[in-house]
Amino acid sequence: MIEELKNILDEGSDEERQILELALQSIRQKRERKSAFLSGFLGLKGQFLDERTYSFEIPITPFMHNSTGAVHGGILATLIDSTMGSLINRSLPEDKYAVTTELKVNYLRPAKGTRLRSEATFLHRGQTLVVMDTSIYDERNKRVAHGTGTFIVLKK
Repeated sequence: MIEELKNILDEGSDEERQILELALQSIRQKRERKSAFLSGFLGLKGQFLDERTYSFEIPITPFMHNSTGAVHGGILATLIDSTMGSLINRSLPEDKYAVTTELKVNYLRPAKGTRLRSEATFLHRGQTLVVMDTSIYDERNKRVAHGTGTFIVLKK
């Protein structure tokens, strides 16, 4: 494996080296924040915009591209799910957590450029089930995807 890594560093393309950098970022983030490796690959760093809205802004990297050069639909679905999951789990008491029970995604236009922004809000917040709404925007502030999700709240 070491030889293969050296070969990529010495002779690989810029994209291949960027993927290795993302892998290292993912490992660091997992160690530091106890987050999922995927969070590190996506560069997820979020913030509350207000008490009911959570947002991620992420760079578009070669890891995310499909064969046409747009962001892969699975990445957009993951970003939608992650934004909603972050909002609900950061707003629950420490003895509870929430997981996705349903996810619906509408792809509106190809996601291209250098950055994406996602924003999640609550549609309904019950004791056990929470319904949420998320939109993803490109750097021109054009909506590229929209999703809704249902989460179940559980005790740890």
